[in-house]
Amino acid sequence: MGKYVLGVDLGTSAVKVSALDHSGQIVAQESFDYDLIQKQPGYNEQNPEDWVSGTTVAIVRLILNDHLAAEDIEGLSFSGQMHGMVLLDANNKVLRPAILWNDTRSTPQREEIEAKMGDEFVDITRNQPLEGFTLTKLLWVKENEPDIWKQAKTFVLPKDYVRYRMTGNLAMDYSDATGTVLLDVAKGEWSQRICDVFDIPMSMCPPLIKSIDLAGTVTPAYAEFSGLTTATKVFGGAADNAAGAVGAGILHPNMVLSSIGTSGVVLKYEDNADVNYHGVLQFEDHAIPDKFYSMGVTLAAGYSLSWFKKTFAPAEDFTDFVASAAKSTVGANGLLYTPYIVGERAPYADADIRGSFTGVDGTDQRHDFVRAVLEGIVFSFRDLFDIYEENGGDFDTVVSIGGGAKSPLWLQIQADIFNRKVVSLKNEQGPGMGAAMMAATGLGWFDSLQDCAETFVHFGKAYEPNPENVKKYAQLHKIYKQVYQQTKSISAQLLDYRRENL
Repeated sequence: MGKYVLGVDLGTSAVKVSALDHSGQIVAQESFDYDLIQKQPGYNEQNPEDWVSGTTVAIVRLILNDHLAAEDIEGLSFSGQMHGMVLLDANNKVLRPAILWNDTRSTPQREEIEAKMGDEFVDITRNQPLEGFTLTKLLWVKENEPDIWKQAKTFVLPKDYVRYRMTGNLAMDYSDATGTVLLDVAKGEWSQRICDVFDIPMSMCPPLIKSIDLAGTVTPAYAEFSGLTTATKVFGGAADNAAGAVGAGILHPNMVLSSIGTSGVVLKYEDNADVNYHGVLQFEDHAIPDKFYSMGVTLAAGYSLSWFKKTFAPAEDFTDFVASAAKSTVGANGLLYTPYIVGERAPYADADIRGSFTGVDGTDQRHDFVRAVLEGIVFSFRDLFDIYEENGGDFDTVVSIGGGAKSPLWLQIQADIFNRKVVSLKNEQGPGMGAAMMAATGLGWFDSLQDCAETFVHFGKAYEPNPENVKKYAQLHKIYKQVYQQTKSISAQLLDYRRENL
């Protein structure tokens, strides 16, 4: 039998644990679902104990059901849902359910941060103080649950709490620390200035470690609980976007990630912290030591396509539905779609904007609308590429993952709109692959994450831009960029009407 590493992908709805061997092959995989706690609209919480028990059950199943010998599991690491706040008391006991990344209750706290610090906050953290980030959640508890705040001695993020329960050691890796918006990104340390302004004791901020650092070994108590041995090494791990970038091979300055899931992410490797996107794009520490990444989010990427299909072609095979766009032309016969159907994050932080089809003609057929949706999603990504180009970003390869990587047509559309080579992954496994790679590198199986990627990450066919199509899409994108400003006021008025009448 060989030796293995485990990649623990701690998501919002489930944890998935993957076992990989030295060649990067997945030899076994187990998962466990858990529930959200939604006390009222905008509230999203979870019980941290569910993460611990879910992860443990998955590991037990790997050992018992998939017949992995515990002594052959040399190490493990994590990908974790970002921004979630776990408050601990002096005995490291959980004080309240964790407030998650998608919880939106903390708008007053965001406004307080903006009022007190303004641009200084963005200069320190490289990010806007959005409701999703951890600092606003801390301030919400401080203001609304003072009895709990008095007992709070430290905070961690979701994966950090699971790691603590495995090892008995508290820590947070740099990539997740950036997402708290309490980190001074340029200095690589917790911000004394932010803590002072908002009266947060610096002692609440946990020790910082790198993603490939050894965080400890499995305690005897957790070994008995999980079936692992006390020799199993546990490494820092990373925020899910950083881990996903590692798993997709985004480990060099010439590479950008195009991820089309329910939402969409454009993520770029950054060699240093010199660039400042002024909070329009998120800026985070990478899982690679002393490296960074930036990212922008389109809220309704794959969701736009699934909404359109569910509404207009519910019974049709999804692959055939997407492929029908080939019957249309580049530019969907002059039909444009903007994917703002749930508001937008970047480059427009606008909760009230809504989507549109523009240029609808009596000759348009359904396949033109399908193509317009595919292209509109990629145009929204192109908006983010423009920001990179305006800031001197130099990259030649786009790695496409998620739904956009499952269609040859959509991959070619990306290549033509981006005017870059686009590649997919042969073995797409997302953040769990990145987590396993951190464990493998931490163990010394490889000298660096880049070396590990040469063995673990495999790219598929490359799609090169078609020069004729590039010209057409460049012309259409100029028109597309005007739609937001032209429809912003109308969208807000119509949204008010919906709220008042529906």
